[in-house]
Amino acid sequence: MTFYAMVPQSEEKNVPLNEFSTQRALAHVKNITQKPHYIGSTGHTEVANYLFNELKNLGLTPQFQEGFTLSDGGILVNSKNILARVKGNENGKALLLLSHYDSAPHSKSLGASDDASGIAAILESVRTHLHNKQQAKNDIIILFSDAEEIGLNGAALFVSKHPWAKDVGAVINLEARGSSGPGYMLMETNEGNAKMVDAFSKSNLSRPNSNSLMYSIYKMLPNDTDLTVFRTLGKIQGFNFAFIDNHFNYHTAQDSYQNLDKKTLAHQGANLYPLMNYLANADLSNLNSTEDKVYFSVPFGFISYSFDWIMPMLIVALSLTFILIFIGISKRVLHPAEMGKGMITFLLTLIITGGLGFLGWKLLLELYPQYSDIQHGFTYNGHDYIYGFASIALAFCFIMYHSKESKPKEYNQFIAPLILWLLINIGAALYLKGAGFFIIPVLSGLIMLGYFIITQKSNSILNFILVLPTLIILVPFVEMFPIGLGLKILFVSTIFVTLIFGLLLPIFGSFQNKKVYFFLFLVLGLCFLGKAHYNSNYSENKAKPNSLIYIQNTDERKAYWATYDKNLDECTKGYLGEKPTDAKKLNSNKMYSKYQAGFTFMTNAPFKSLPKSTVNFVKDSIVGNYRNFIIDIVPNRKLNRIDVFSNGGKPQQVRANNVQNIEFKSNIENAKNNKILTYYITDTIPLKLQFRIPVKEKLDLSIKESSFDLLEHPQFSITKRKSWMMPTPFVLNDAIVVEHRVFRNAKN
Repeated sequence: MTFYAMVPQSEEKNVPLNEFSTQRALAHVKNITQKPHYIGSTGHTEVANYLFNELKNLGLTPQFQEGFTLSDGGILVNSKNILARVKGNENGKALLLLSHYDSAPHSKSLGASDDASGIAAILESVRTHLHNKQQAKNDIIILFSDAEEIGLNGAALFVSKHPWAKDVGAVINLEARGSSGPGYMLMETNEGNAKMVDAFSKSNLSRPNSNSLMYSIYKMLPNDTDLTVFRTLGKIQGFNFAFIDNHFNYHTAQDSYQNLDKKTLAHQGANLYPLMNYLANADLSNLNSTEDKVYFSVPFGFISYSFDWIMPMLIVALSLTFILIFIGISKRVLHPAEMGKGMITFLLTLIITGGLGFLGWKLLLELYPQYSDIQHGFTYNGHDYIYGFASIALAFCFIMYHSKESKPKEYNQFIAPLILWLLINIGAALYLKGAGFFIIPVLSGLIMLGYFIITQKSNSILNFILVLPTLIILVPFVEMFPIGLGLKILFVSTIFVTLIFGLLLPIFGSFQNKKVYFFLFLVLGLCFLGKAHYNSNYSENKAKPNSLIYIQNTDERKAYWATYDKNLDECTKGYLGEKPTDAKKLNSNKMYSKYQAGFTFMTNAPFKSLPKSTVNFVKDSIVGNYRNFIIDIVPNRKLNRIDVFSNGGKPQQVRANNVQNIEFKSNIENAKNNKILTYYITDTIPLKLQFRIPVKEKLDLSIKESSFDLLEHPQFSITKRKSWMMPTPFVLNDAIVVEHRVFRNAKN
C-alpha cells in the first residue's frame, strides 16, 4: 500500500487544457524518441530543432546558446542549449526549469526516460501555466541543456557564460535513472536545507516522495546531475526529481517510449507543476540557511523538523528505555534472563538473515553468470529477488521466535530490537543526521512497551496504531535500497526486514503457531525465487548487453577485436573466437566508463585502411623553464570522439579550442590515469590543444580516435545482433578506434 500511494494510479481521460496532461506530455516523448539523439548525431539536431519550435509554439521567444566548455572531468564539447523565458510581474530572482535533451552515446539509447520525460513534463507544465494566464511574480526560465550525458557541459556553459544565470534563484531539475517507479526528490543545497525544505513543504505536492537520508546517501555516491553544476559553480540551489526503478533500462537501447511507465510520467507532472507554481511566486532571493532539517514523506504528506530535535529525541528515547526497563524489572514484568535470551535470539536472527542476503547473492552470481553482464547491478528479475529474499528473511524471523511456551514473552524479547535501534539512532545522530527520523518508530515502540509495563496488558488496537510509523517509514527501504544501490546489497534488505520485525514483536510475538508463518513465507520466498529462475534468461525487451570494438594501432600496424563482456555470446564469439586472449594490454590508457570497466578479451583482427588524423604543430617554443605547445588535430575521417593521453608527465595550463577547464567538482574523473581530455566532435570541428610541459621533458601523447559506425562502416560487415541482444551501455561500443602516438624529444 505504501508504494501504491507513491504514484498516481488513475488513468486520465480528456484532461482540460487548464490542467497538466500526461497524454499531452507523452506526445512529446514519442516525438523526441524517434531515434538516438546523442551529441553529434543527426537525431540530436532534429530534437534540438523540435524543442526550439515547440517553445515558439507556446508563444515564447526561444534562443540557442552555443559554445565550447572543458569540464573538470576532462570533457570538451561544443554544447547547444535551448532557452526561453516567461516574464513575471516583479523583478525578483527567477525560477529555472531544467532538463537535458541529449541521450546517452554508445548504446543507441532513445532517451525516453532519460530525459525526454523531463523535457515533456516541463513543456506540458509551461503550456498549462501559460494557458491559465496567471502571471507569476518571478520570471520562469526554461533550460533544455545539452551534453549532460557526457560531462554536464551544457549546464556549465549556461552557468558560466549566459547572462540569465545571475538571475536564477532556484532550480527544478527533472532526471531519471530507470524507466518506472515514483519520482523521488533529491535536494541540492550549499549549506543548510531548512528554507528549501520549507519551500517544498509549502508547495503541497499531492504525492511527495523524499527523505533526508536519501540525499545523505546520494551525496556519497558517484552521481552528478546538471543541478550539481548550478550548486557548485553558480551557488544556486534546487530540487532534483528522479525515478530509479527498472534501473536495467537506464542508458540502454531499451529506454524507449514503450518502456516508460506512464504513471511515472504522471508523477513527474504531479511533482513539477505545483512546485513550479509555488516557487514562481515565492521569494527566491535567499534560500540559503544555516539550519538543517530532517524530512520524510508519508502517504499524501510530508513531515520535517530541525536537526536540533535529533539529540533531544534520542535522549528522550534512551531515558524512556532505561526507565521502563527499571520499572519493568521492579514490577517483575521484565526478566533480565529473558531479555538476555532475547538479545541472543535477535543477534542470531540478524546474522542468519544478513548472511542469507550476502551469501545468497554471491551464490546466484555463480549460478547465473549472465547477471554480471548488467553493469547497473539490477537484473531484469531483480524485484523477484527482493521479494523472495525478504520473504525468506521474514520466515527465519518467525522460526527463530517460535516457542512451545503457552505464554509468549514478546515484551522481554522486544528489548533487544529497541536497544539495537537506539544504537542505530546514536550512529545517525553522530554521523548521518539525515536518518534522524529513524527515532520515530522507536518512540512508538517505547509507548507500546510503556503501556504494557504499566497495565501488564497488551492492547492490540493501540499496538496496531503504534506500528504504523514502522510500516510507513521503514518498510519502503526494504525495496528502495537494492533498487537504488544494486542487488549486491540484498543483505541490507534482509537485515532491515529483521530490524523491522523486531519493532513489530508486540504484534508478531504473540502469534500462535509461528511455524505456520515460517512455512508460509518460506514457500512464498521460494516461489519468488522460482519465478526469478524462470525469468533468468534474456529475451526481447530484456536483452543481453554485448560489446564489440575494432581497435587499430597505426604505429604498430596491428588491429584487434575487443570487448568489455565477461560472458561472450554467439555474436561476439564470431569475432573473438572461442578462446580469446586477455585484453589487459589494451587498458593501459583506459577510456572513462561509469563503472570503471576495461576491455576483458581481445583477438587479432585484419588491418584496415583507416586514416589517422593529421597532427599539426602550430607552436613549439620555450619560455623560461617550460615548453609551450599549440597542436591542431584534424580528423581525416568522420569521428565522434578523440581521447588524448600523456605517456609522460601531466601537461599544465591545458586549453582546448580556446577554453580552459571549468571546475564544478564533476564525478567524471580523468579516470585516475594520464588522460588529458576527451573531445566529443560536432560539426567536424578540429581539436586545438594548447598546453605546456617542463622543458626537460619529452612530449609523448597517445591519441585514440573513435567513430561510432562499426555496424555501418563500408569496410566492415558486422553480424546484426539478435533480437534478445543490445549494445552494452556506459562504455565505448560499436566503435572503430584508431590509435597513434605523437612524440617529440626534450630540448636542452
